[in-house]
Amino acid sequence: MVDTVASADLDSRMSLMEHLIELRTRIIRCAIAVAVGAVAGWLLYFPVLHLMMDPLRELSGNPNVKDTFLSQDPLEIFLLRIKMSAYLGLMLAMPFLLWQLWRFIAPGLYQNERRYAAAFVASASFLFGLGAAIAFFTLPQALKFLQSMGGDDVVYQYSAQKYLMLIVYMMIAFGIGFEFPIVVVFLQLVGIVTPQQLSQFRRFAIVIIFVVAAVITPSADPISLFALALPMCVFYEVSILIGRLAKRRQAKAELRA
Repeated sequence: MVDTVASADLDSRMSLMEHLIELRTRIIRCAIAVAVGAVAGWLLYFPVLHLMMDPLRELSGNPNVKDTFLSQDPLEIFLLRIKMSAYLGLMLAMPFLLWQLWRFIAPGLYQNERRYAAAFVASASFLFGLGAAIAFFTLPQALKFLQSMGGDDVVYQYSAQKYLMLIVYMMIAFGIGFEFPIVVVFLQLVGIVTPQQLSQFRRFAIVIIFVVAAVITPSADPISLFALALPMCVFYEVSILIGRLAKRRQAKAELRA
C-alpha cells in the first residue's frame, strides 16, 4: 500500500516536472521570438516613428501645437529606440506567442476543444491588431480633447519619450481589451460559464467593462474610454451568440452519436 502511494506521488511529481519543463521550453521560445522581433523593430524604427507622428501632424494646423519633438536628455532618443524595438518585437511576435500559449494549455483540454487552435490564434491576433489600430486612429481626437483643457495660452511640444509611449500603451491597452471576446467564448466552450449566465449578468458586465476600460486607458480621456468600452460591450453580446451556436452544434453532435 505504501509502495503504491509512493509510486502515485512519484508519478504526480514527474507529471508536474514535465509541465514545468514544458513551460520553460515555451517561455524560451517566446523570448527568442520577441528578440528576433525586436531586431526587426530596431530596423523599422524610423518608418514606424514617421507613421506614429501622423496623429500629431493632424493637429499641426493649430499654431499652439508643434509637430516636432523636444528632447532635453542626450540618452532619451537612444533609450526610446530600445524601448520601441522591444514593444515592436512583442507585437510582431504576438501570433507566435499566442500559438505557444495554446500549445501549453491544449493538453488539459478535450479532443473536441483542441480543434479550435487555429481559430484561437487567428482571431486573437486579428482582434489585437484591430484594437491597436482603433487606438491609433482615435488618438488625434483624444489629443485634441486633452489639449482643449489647456486653452489657447498653452504651447504643446511633446517629448518623443512621452508621446510615443502614450501611443504604445494605448495600442497595447486596446489590443488586450479586444481579446475580451476570446476569453468569454473560451470560458463557454470549456463549460465554466453558460450563455444563459452571461445574459443574466449583462448589466453588471457593462458596468465592469466601463470600469476596466477607464482603468487600462492611459490617456484617461472620455473619447478613448468610449472607443474601447463600446466595442467590448458589442463583443460581449457577440460572444454570447457564438456560445449559443457552439452549444447547439455540440448538442446536435451528441444526438448523432
